[in-house]
Amino acid sequence: MENVPLHIIHLDQDDPKKCTAKKMEKYGNALLHRTVHKSPKRGFLLNPLSPEILGPEDKNMINIGASIVALDCSWKQIDESLSTIEKNTKLTNKTLPLVLAANEISWGKVGRLSTVEAFAISLWVLGKEKQARHILKPFRFGEQFIELNKEPLIAYSNAETNIELEKMQWDYFDKPNLSNK
Repeated sequence: MENVPLHIIHLDQDDPKKCTAKKMEKYGNALLHRTVHKSPKRGFLLNPLSPEILGPEDKNMINIGASIVALDCSWKQIDESLSTIEKNTKLTNKTLPLVLAANEISWGKVGRLSTVEAFAISLWVLGKEKQARHILKPFRFGEQFIELNKEPLIAYSNAETNIELEKMQWDYFDKPNLSNK
C-alpha cells in the first residue's frame, strides 16, 4: 500500500483558523468525520494517554489496509473527548514516541502536537517518510517540525520493535520521574 489512509474525528473544539485537520482535508491529505460512527473500523486511534506505542511492529496492519485515526480536539478537553471516542470504536489505541511540537500554539513543547504533526510522526515511524513530508508541506511549520526533530526521527525510523522505539525516546527526552507521588 502506497499511502496510509488518514482519518480525523473532528470535534470542533479549537480555533478554526488554526485547525490543521481542516487544512489537511482541504488539501486531500485526510478524511474528516464529524462523528465517530463514520470513522474506520480497522486501524489505530492516536491516543496520547495510551500505554501502547505505535511503531514498526504495527506496519503489518498498515500494509493490509488499516487506517490511522486522529482525534482533533482541544488539549483542555482530551480526557473527556477520548473517553467518548473509546466507547464507540474498536480501533486500537496507540501513543506516539516523543517529539517536539513546531506548531504556533505549542512550539517546543514535548508531545503537544497538532493533528498534522501527530500524523507525520506516525507515518515516519511506520516507514512512510515520503507521505509524512507531503502532508506537512502546506504548513508554515512543516519543515521546521522535521528539522526540530531530525535526530529522533532518524533514530525512530530505524527501530526494529515497538519496545526498542519506546526506550529510544528517552535518549532524546527526559523520562518522567514517577517516584514523586
